[in-house]
Amino acid sequence: MTQTPSDIAREVLTTEAAALNRFADELPAAFDAVVALLLDIKGRVIVSGMGKSGHVAGKIAATLASTGTPAQAVHPGEASHGDLGMITPADAVILISNSGETKELADMIGHCARYSIPMIAVTRKADSTLARAADHVLKMPEAPEACALRLAPTTSTTMAMALGDALAVALMKHRGFDRDRFLAFHPGGTLGAQLLRVSAVMHRGDELPVVQADTPMSETLLVMSQKGFGVAALVQGGRLTGIITDGDLRRNMDGLMDRCAGDVATRTPMVTQPDTLLVEALGVMNMTKRTVLLVVEEDHKLVGLLHIHDALRAGVA
Repeated sequence: MTQTPSDIAREVLTTEAAALNRFADELPAAFDAVVALLLDIKGRVIVSGMGKSGHVAGKIAATLASTGTPAQAVHPGEASHGDLGMITPADAVILISNSGETKELADMIGHCARYSIPMIAVTRKADSTLARAADHVLKMPEAPEACALRLAPTTSTTMAMALGDALAVALMKHRGFDRDRFLAFHPGGTLGAQLLRVSAVMHRGDELPVVQADTPMSETLLVMSQKGFGVAALVQGGRLTGIITDGDLRRNMDGLMDRCAGDVATRTPMVTQPDTLLVEALGVMNMTKRTVLLVVEEDHKLVGLLHIHDALRAGVA
């Protein structure tokens, strides 16, 4: 019976998933030593491979670099024509070859030996030329490729990429790589926006619509209009003591201009803190149907104002 495309897809995914499960059970004994080595080096992690392994090397280097471990992918062909100069004794080198006999890696292997540069082999063959030359071997288990001919790099490249992810995450955790450092490396796009904190976008200083309890409502309305947020913050001695919103104005229309800000303000305003994740603050605004949150520090000191448009402009949707 002819297989449908969906049947083939399930077979490929099942084959690769089985290999990854086996890899988890047969994690190379050298894994901890490799992590310790990479934590200790003063330079970068150089990652290389040929063909499909070269593409995997690029992805591993990018993942390492974005999670706190300086890394660079170097093409073995370019390395043989001058780019070996990019690899220094302060670095460590990860070479990826399923067979361990990729001839294009020979010059990089020789360079590492010549300058005593730590070398890590990612290969399926523990007795290969690459494995014998390496300081540490991260051996992948024997597992069939997922293609119909069992030849095209599929399962093997999936395992190598997953191993790179495992290294990156282990290094990330041992370095104490936190949200703030992650944001520093990912300032653009949705991912960066999800990690922004309120302090990054809030209004502060002279932008804040601040009044005192005894400020006449005629002056309060002028402040609300000039600042353009539709609210006024009631402040006493730098501390937030209330808020005036459009709703407060509507509820106090009778004799409004004869009153002071303290007579009209809501005394228990909803607030947030400067280090709150912007996405969390936006969630609060959405749930409570507010467009503004006042930002306070300890002792309710007013330090900022967050408008819902600020969150949307930052890419938090």
